[in-house]
Parts: sequence; C-alpha cells; structure tokens
Amino acid sequence: QVQLVESGGQLVQAGGSLRLSCAASGGTLYVMGWFRQAPGKEREFVATISRSGSYAYYADSVKGRFTISRDNAKNTVYLQMNSLKPEDTAVYYCASTLSSGVFTTTSHYNYWGQGTQVTVSS
Repeated sequence: QVQLVESGGQLVQAGGSLRLSCAASGGTLYVMGWFRQAPGKEREFVATISRSGSYAYYADSVKGRFTISRDNAKNTVYLQMNSLKPEDTAVYYCASTLSSGVFTTTSHYNYWGQGTQVTVSS
C-alpha cells in the first residue's frame, strides 16, 4: 500500500514562490499527479509526470508558472510554484496511479495524500 505525504504548503504573498513535496512509502511510484481543491469547488487537476520524469503535462491555469519534477531515488515528487496568484489558494494533493498514461481526472488515481494548504494573499 503506497502512502503519500505532502509538505511545503504555507501562506505566501502574490507573486511569490513555493515548492511542495510529496514523499512516498510502501511501494514504487508510478505516474504521479498534483491536484488542488479550493473551498466550495471540486478537486481539479494541476500537473502530472511520467514514471521516468521525462514527460509532464499541466493544466492551462498553471502552465508556465508551475513545474512538476520527481526524484525516484528519494521516492519524492515536487511541485515548484512560481508567480503565485490568489486564485492558486487551495489544498494541494499528490496522487499516484498504477496505470501508464497521462491522466487529468481524479478517478484514474489509486493513492492520495492528505493534502497541504497553500494560501496566497493579495
């Protein structure tokens, strides 16, 4: 059973940067994704990365500002977030899927972390 633990969320001013981490234990990481959920909204896709790290795909809303990466030796996935905006405020979740491919919907992911809060003040 894979367990995912996110960290790095905090309060930051608009225009600032944060790096989120997602550490895994209990199994090998496959395709990984980051999602976020703002109050009163559905959980939405942010980014995904292939098992090797050679391919990444982003939501339009974060493209050019966020970068997903992974260190398989450390079983850790990262989300570097730059030029943060108040609308980026949400709980951020990492997720892992046992399938191969590019997945942007929550139903494709098998394991989830507990989330980390990111708050961007204006």
